[in-house]
Amino acid sequence: MANKVDFTGVQWKSVEWTNLCLLYLRAHESKLARPILGDHVAAQDIERIDYDFPRMHRALHPDTNQFMVALRSAQFDAMIDVYLDRHPEALVLHLGCGLHSRGLRMARPDGGPWYDVDLPNVIALRRQLHSETERYRMVGSSVTDPRWVEELPVGGPVLIVAEGLLMYLTLDEVAALLHRLLDRFDSGELIADYLSPWGPRMSKIFTAGLIKWGTRDGAEVIRAEPRLKPVDSSPIMAGHERIPLSRQRLLYRLQYALPAVREYDRIYRYTFDNSPTTR
Repeated sequence: MANKVDFTGVQWKSVEWTNLCLLYLRAHESKLARPILGDHVAAQDIERIDYDFPRMHRALHPDTNQFMVALRSAQFDAMIDVYLDRHPEALVLHLGCGLHSRGLRMARPDGGPWYDVDLPNVIALRRQLHSETERYRMVGSSVTDPRWVEELPVGGPVLIVAEGLLMYLTLDEVAALLHRLLDRFDSGELIADYLSPWGPRMSKIFTAGLIKWGTRDGAEVIRAEPRLKPVDSSPIMAGHERIPLSRQRLLYRLQYALPAVREYDRIYRYTFDNSPTTR
């Protein structure tokens, strides 16, 4: 293709590599006859990228692992759709967006602005694939840096989306981030996933302690930012019965039957309202 973009400099096991892996898994899943997520933008992105994908394919075992990614992202997408159906004018903040195509697939043509936020090196990769528009913005910054928040409008409703992010921050960093965001808007929702208390323990073995905290019920985030009110929650493997491949569907069904596995990663949804009558 004439418009290939060069990602060959992405280092193995780097943050950028991890985001490229997730993009690859979403693209792989989209090619199924009956996909769960069906992220065809991801497939188009992979076609444009120059990278050693055969090596990545061998490392990822995508025929099985694609569904963990698809099930989680599909639930996030469904929750986002529900909120934007009620509040089409809302600003969307996709924190730790990685190379996800969500802002390109889901932003409403006549809706509010969408901000994709991630580390500068990740956003630099995004900019090779996609461009900003009047309603779509990319912000290259650590979410813990308070300065990027000043770029946002003030007031109105906001939807804060944090998929696979907050467990990598300390609870103090989570609290500071949420304080800054909730102070800036009138109302909104937070959709985020967290790992169980096993997360930090497993991280010490497999990922050099990158996971900072875990939770049984998401209450730590409410204590960090009391304005948040819980709405509902769901294991990321919910919907496993939709997996179209029989062997993988059975594997996920067996895993879902084990509480420790089922509850390892769970999506939580919260609402907040800063109007005086709700304080």
